[in-house]
Amino acid sequence: MNGSGYLRLSPTCERGMTTLGFLILVSFIGLFVFAAIRLTPVYLNYVKVAGVLDGVYDEFDNQNPTRRAIRTSINRRFEIESVSVISSREIEVKADSGGFLVVAQYDHTTPFIANINFTVQFDKEVLVRR
Repeated sequence: MNGSGYLRLSPTCERGMTTLGFLILVSFIGLFVFAAIRLTPVYLNYVKVAGVLDGVYDEFDNQNPTRRAIRTSINRRFEIESVSVISSREIEVKADSGGFLVVAQYDHTTPFIANINFTVQFDKEVLVRR
């Protein structure tokens, strides 16, 4: 304290954020928010595809299904769910010793900024037992 009763702070005790620091922080946070906005639809589409495969599993597990019945169910569910990232023909239905292995394996690329893209790889499979 000086004689006038005011507390005098030295320059090293100043607190706060400069305008430049604030802009850098907002830019950094904004970049992550924008990335989340761009990736949300990608993961929502994956949830649709996974829901289709889980629905096929629920419908046919231990029901002695045929490959054609599974394929028809996948086509119907893709139309109902409006899945556009992957076509129903790209879903593999492989014969397995215990039934059929239904596999959805695909990449989804979405633009981010300028020539920077995000590519996300998805791999979902279910075993439909006979």
